[in-house]
Amino acid sequence: MPTVSSPLLSIPEKEELYQQITDYSHETTIIHSNQKVLYINQSGADFFKASKAAVVGANVVDVFTEDYKELITERIRKGMEDRTIGELMDTTVKRFDGTRADVELYCYPVQYGNTTAIQSILHDVTAKKKTERDLLQLKNEVSTPIVPIIDGLAVLPLVGSVDGDRSMRLLDIIPQKIQGENLHCLIIDVSGIYNIDNVVAEFLYKIDQIMRLLGIQLIFTGIRPELALKAVDVRVDFSQLKTMGTVKQALKLYLMAN
Repeated sequence: MPTVSSPLLSIPEKEELYQQITDYSHETTIIHSNQKVLYINQSGADFFKASKAAVVGANVVDVFTEDYKELITERIRKGMEDRTIGELMDTTVKRFDGTRADVELYCYPVQYGNTTAIQSILHDVTAKKKTERDLLQLKNEVSTPIVPIIDGLAVLPLVGSVDGDRSMRLLDIIPQKIQGENLHCLIIDVSGIYNIDNVVAEFLYKIDQIMRLLGIQLIFTGIRPELALKAVDVRVDFSQLKTMGTVKQALKLYLMAN
């Protein structure tokens, strides 16, 4: 049976066929070479809230937020020069209307017509990330109980690890949780904190400064010697903080003074 040879496609025909295939994808698909956008599908244009014409020709790195641009530039360089596949990563992009979105990014080298290029697939995970952040915030609020002892006095036991993210959330959550409590003094017990590092030392100093501005005295208990040493390393002056060995000692001090 004779074989029927199919005619070779021209470069423009190859590009048009490629575009027809990717246009059916619901994921944002961008083809770029040397950072210049050669093609974006309709789903991608809709996601970025722009027309295809506005995106094609633009620098693909410009859609990423500043904290990711250097990493993205290096991924593109390796993809173009070494033809390596960029592993799945989480990143943030800026859309043309000024809003931001969280995405999962996957890149791999392709031949677009006669051009050596990279195809990037972006999956919108904004809603998923928001849900994760909301759940984490709720978890942190539940795990940060402010326990009233008597009128004007409460105890806050901190348990677990305090990294940079949790430190920032605590600095936001604690002032909110004491509103309406009519507190004069808050005892923060840090004996249950696992990590003893610079982040914890800086957190204690910052929350003390915030509470001073709110007119609330802080008494820290359970500060271990290694934490005091870390405070010296980052030049945090613990001499400004009111500290006691245990919650029991702090309660006794407060009751004697009042």
